[in-house]
Amino acid sequence: MTLYLLALLIGAVAGLRAMTAPAAVSWAAYLGILNLGDTWLAFLGYRVTPWIMTVLAIGELIGDKLPTTPSRKLLLPFATRIIVGTLCGAAITVQGGLFIGGLVAGAVGGIIGTLGGAAGRARLAAALGKDFPAALIEDAIALIGAVLIVGAVS
Repeated sequence: MTLYLLALLIGAVAGLRAMTAPAAVSWAAYLGILNLGDTWLAFLGYRVTPWIMTVLAIGELIGDKLPTTPSRKLLLPFATRIIVGTLCGAAITVQGGLFIGGLVAGAVGGIIGTLGGAAGRARLAAALGKDFPAALIEDAIALIGAVLIVGAVS
């Protein structure tokens, strides 16, 4: 049950920041926290993958603050977050033999994180009077959450 919860939560992180979740999962696989070696997800633990994911995550963190960035609730960004949540949820649960459940939990988490994150950020931005500090708080939640989630897997 704990792995399902962690899969749901990493999916929620993907809903907040689509590339933060796979970056954290990739680092966990590379560092041996997640054992993905004999699965189709093994590529997440390859030497170069965490670095690529980290660059993409940093790019997303920067791009999220730009005024031209589209809403995460549009079809493509929303679908991306669900797919990434699904992938990361599967990676969290695959070593426990709970692959299908992890796929589902990660997808549900992606939906929750996308919709909940958008609503939470909008409320926080309204309370603070600006979006930028709300975006930074959301970044911190995604980053800290991802590290705590992958750290709890072992």
